[in-house]
Amino acid sequence: MASERESFDLSGPLHLTYVLWDNPYHRMSVAACLVQGVYILERDRQEKREGSDALAPPWWTFFHFQLLRPLVDDVDSSIFGAIYEFKPPSSQSNDTLYRSPRYVIAFRGTLTKAHSVSRDVELDIHFIRQGLHKTSRSNIAIQAVRNTVATVGDSNVWLAGHSLGSAMALLTGKTMAKDGNFIESFLFNPPFTSAPLEKIKDERVKHGIRFAGSVITAGLTIAMKAKQAKQQPKDLFIDPFTALSAWVPCLFVNPSDHICSEYIGYFEHRRNMEDMGAGVIERLATQNSLGSLLMGAFGNDSEPSEPLHLIPSASLTINVAPSDFKEAHGIHQWWKPDLRLDHKLYNYK
Repeated sequence: MASERESFDLSGPLHLTYVLWDNPYHRMSVAACLVQGVYILERDRQEKREGSDALAPPWWTFFHFQLLRPLVDDVDSSIFGAIYEFKPPSSQSNDTLYRSPRYVIAFRGTLTKAHSVSRDVELDIHFIRQGLHKTSRSNIAIQAVRNTVATVGDSNVWLAGHSLGSAMALLTGKTMAKDGNFIESFLFNPPFTSAPLEKIKDERVKHGIRFAGSVITAGLTIAMKAKQAKQQPKDLFIDPFTALSAWVPCLFVNPSDHICSEYIGYFEHRRNMEDMGAGVIERLATQNSLGSLLMGAFGNDSEPSEPLHLIPSASLTINVAPSDFKEAHGIHQWWKPDLRLDHKLYNYK
């Protein structure tokens, strides 16, 4: 039996009857609903709901999108993503349509259902071990985005994802940004692989731990860069972090969600370090995780994998309303009409 949360009529933003595409709340809500559409596409497949019994279509048709095609995992045949095309009615008068996307590529997160959970958890582990880019699902996602951008250009495409799906959107977005294609991206509850320092209430203790971590990470980064510079000609050595700085994805996080809440401290600590005159240290530390550097130093001779979760710039939206973990990590929170949001923009310089 379908849950209430799967039905758009019961849990969708029915109040959003007219979308203002230059309104941040409207854009966020639509992107979140398109991600939910991917979740329900897979649930429809699992439950064999077809035709009029399918619950997924209203999650995109309500906003005048059409499903161009689903993205299917080649290992378990589950639907993990979708390409949507925006088809506004010709009769609709909307002065903000110039801010709308032509295509949205969305990715779902982990589904705890028997049909897909084993593959999803396998990919969660790949993400934690900095290996998501080596998976066949990521190859399918990146190729879909590349093909779409090649057809219509990066300014006409949105990326969206939730949880594991936001990690997939982050990977594809970073990959495209390195080629000079900056895609507008909506990353809901993106996972951050680090100890949840945001749970520490004492600000002095929390800052002390972050400062010590930054100094150690910066030192290891200098050593690693020196090693890479010896192995590469100077004219070929390009700092990938600087190359990404012009891409500013939209991150949506909740302090009560320990999976993504560390992004709050990650960006705030960097600003604090700049204010106290230690920006050079933090700019180095920001680019690498201590774990990946240690694995590179004590593992094989190859350079460590680039930490997927670390990004130079972001538009950070924080849902400051109190909630339990289940609600704080859920996709449904992002289209509620009474949200209490805090917005911060971080640009890497």
